[in-house]
Amino acid sequence: MVRSIFILTFENINMENMENKNEDAQLQLELNEQVAQGTYANLVVITHSSSEFVLDFAQVLPGMPKAPVKSRIIMAPEHAKRLLYALEENLRKYEEMFGKITTMDEQSINPVLDIKGEA
Repeated sequence: MVRSIFILTFENINMENMENKNEDAQLQLELNEQVAQGTYANLVVITHSSSEFVLDFAQVLPGMPKAPVKSRIIMAPEHAKRLLYALEENLRKYEEMFGKITTMDEQSINPVLDIKGEA
């Protein structure tokens, strides 16, 4: 698995625990068991104000009139832009490794009409 980590940095923060300012700071992420399992989402609704971006990740299921929001992430505009750059970089690496990702608007698939399913 290819993993890239982007770090949201904050300017002008006094790092009390740094003994040497020239020394590289190392961030250790803690991942508890529940978070490590992940949450599936196939829809994200993005809204913003002048000071923050809100990403609501939801799970849309066929035949269900509501899509429950599974996770909400709130970030500063600068961090949203860094996330965009990290996604672009990771998509480029993914496509180099596995081939081009096509989206529904890029595919030429004829729609199948009058199909009803039950679960």
